[in-house]
Amino acid sequence: MELAEILQAGAKGLWDNLFWVNLILMAVLIFAERREPRAMWAWMLALYFLPVAGVLLYLLAGRDFRRKKMFRLKGMEEELSGALKRQQELLGGRGGGLLDGRGEPFAGLIRYNLEAAKAVLTVDNAVDILAEGEALYADMLQEFRRAKDYIHIQSYIIRDDEIFRAMEDCLARKRAEGVQVRILTDAVGSRSMGRAAVRRLRGKGIAIGQFFPALFGRLQIRPNYRNHRKIVVVDGRAAYVGGFNIGREYVGRDERLGDWRDTHLKIQGSAVLPLHLRFIQDWDYAMREDLLGDERLLLPRPEFYRGSTLVQIVSSGPDSKWQNIRSNYLRLIQLAQDHIYVQTPYFIPDETLLEALRTAALSGVRVCVMVPGIPDHPFVHWATASYAGDILEAGAHCYVYRQGFLHAKCVTADGLVFCCGTANLDIRSFRLNFEVNAVVYDREAAGKMEALFERDLGGCTEVTLEEYRRRGLGVRVREQFCRLLSPVL
Repeated sequence: MELAEILQAGAKGLWDNLFWVNLILMAVLIFAERREPRAMWAWMLALYFLPVAGVLLYLLAGRDFRRKKMFRLKGMEEELSGALKRQQELLGGRGGGLLDGRGEPFAGLIRYNLEAAKAVLTVDNAVDILAEGEALYADMLQEFRRAKDYIHIQSYIIRDDEIFRAMEDCLARKRAEGVQVRILTDAVGSRSMGRAAVRRLRGKGIAIGQFFPALFGRLQIRPNYRNHRKIVVVDGRAAYVGGFNIGREYVGRDERLGDWRDTHLKIQGSAVLPLHLRFIQDWDYAMREDLLGDERLLLPRPEFYRGSTLVQIVSSGPDSKWQNIRSNYLRLIQLAQDHIYVQTPYFIPDETLLEALRTAALSGVRVCVMVPGIPDHPFVHWATASYAGDILEAGAHCYVYRQGFLHAKCVTADGLVFCCGTANLDIRSFRLNFEVNAVVYDREAAGKMEALFERDLGGCTEVTLEEYRRRGLGVRVREQFCRLLSPVL
C-alpha cells in the first residue's frame, strides 16, 4: 500500500471515530484532570461544537503536562527554607515584630505571602516607579554602563529592533570589559529573535537562551506555560520588574497601539536577591547551567541598601503549588478598607476574585478598575468588557483608557500598599504563565502609584452602568461568546 493511501485510510478512520475520540477527551477532562468547572465546560463545548479544531486545540494548548515531570529541576526554593524559617522567627512566629508599625494594616498579607509563596519580607529597599519607556531604558543603560560583574536580562518579548540594538551595543562593550551578560527570552514572545540574532549576540560573547524553545525552528507545541516574567538585575545593586518588555512599541512607536502606558519598578535593596534568584532559577531550567555556585552572583551589596521600604517578591506559575499572585491579589482586596485601584490590560478574573471585588464595592470600598480602550487581542478585549459589567452592577467604577494602550499591571489599596509586576488580572496569568510581582508596603511609594492612576483618569472615559446596559445585541453576543472562552484565552 502506498504511503498516500495509508495516510488517507488513517485520516478516514480518525474522522469516522471522531465522536469517540472527543468522548474520551471529555472523560479525561472530567475524571482525570483537576480543572476548574468553567475551564472544563469551555473545553467540553469546544470539543463538542468544533470536533476537528477542538481536538487539535486541546492537544496543543489544553493538556495539563505533568507538572512534576516538566519542572522537576526547578527546586531551588528548598535552599531558601532556612532563610524563611528565620524570617518567621523574626516576625514573631505569627506576629509583626519586624514591621515596626510599617505595613501593619496589611500584616495578614505579609504573613500569607511568607507562608504560601515563600516570599521573604525585605525592609531596606528604595523603590522608584518608572512609567515611560524612554525613561526606563535610559535608566537601564545607565546601570549597564556602571556594571562591574554581571548583567542579567529576562523578558517575555525582545524585538530585534533599534531599541534592543542600542542595548546590545552597550552590552557588547561591557562584555568586552569582562562583565558577564546573560539574556533569557520566551520562545513564543520573542519569535522575532531569530537564529541570525542569536548567532550575532553569541558572537559578541553574550549568552542568550530561550524558555521552552520551538521544535524544528518554528513549531511550538506548547502555547501554554509561557515565561511572562520581565526581570533585569545588575551586579546585585539594582533590579527592575514590571510590565515593559523590550521593543519599539514600548516607547510609543507602534502606530496601531499609539502611546504606551506601562509601569515598571526599579528596586535597590535586599529585594534584589529574590528577584535575582528567580532569574537564576529560570536560567537553570532553560540552559541547564547552575549559577548558584558563582559567589559573585549572590554577594549582598549592603553599601547600596539605604532605603526603608518593605518589599516582598511573589512568584507563581504552573509549577507552583498555589496560585500565589492570584491569592495575593485576593488577600489585598479583602484587607482594603477605603479604596482599591486596579490597572490591567486584561481583566478576566476567576469567580472568587470577581466576587471579592463585588463584595468590596458593596461594602463601601471604592473600587476603580482601569482597562485599555485599544484592544491588542479582540477576544480578550470583549471578555474584559463582560467582566467589567459585573463589577459595575455592584457599584464599582470602570474606566477605559483612551490615550494609547494601557499595559500597566498594578493594584493599590488605601494608599498604603501596592502590587506591581508582570501578572495581568486574568486566568492565564494566574494558572498558565510564569509571573513575578513585587508587593510594596510604603505610604509614600503607594501614594505615587495612586497619583499615576489619578493622572491617567484624565485620559479615560468612565463607563456607567446605564451606558453598559444600553449596549447593542451584537456587542452582548460578542461579550458572552468571549466570556465562555475566557478560561482558555
